[in-house]
Amino acid sequence: MITGVGNTLLDSMVENCVMRNRAVVPDGLGGYRDSYTDGVTFEAVIRKDDTVQDRIAEKQGVQESYTVVVMRGFPLKNTDVFRREKDGKTYRVTSNIQDKEAPAASTIKIGAVTAERWDEPNA
Repeated sequence: MITGVGNTLLDSMVENCVMRNRAVVPDGLGGYRDSYTDGVTFEAVIRKDDTVQDRIAEKQGVQESYTVVVMRGFPLKNTDVFRREKDGKTYRVTSNIQDKEAPAASTIKIGAVTAERWDEPNA
């Protein structure tokens, strides 16, 4: 359970995800490229941001924006990459979790980040 209190609507929306670890590797042509491998698995709630401003930005070519909710203390940070296991979609984090964590005294133990849909280079 993601919230630590069990049987909530948020818990019913949990999806399995896996962190993608970045490494720089030789490209075989004298240069280098990013390579991603699977890392730790975690649970998250991923919801598309759907405000009027988000829709306008998408029509202007800005990536789709999402809110990602995880257990408080999970170390998501800006530019981290993760994959949703059910459909293989990849996301890149665009904020820091410390900015939107529930207070320590809260019974709901969550934190949130923003993310964008993202395709791994050379994937």
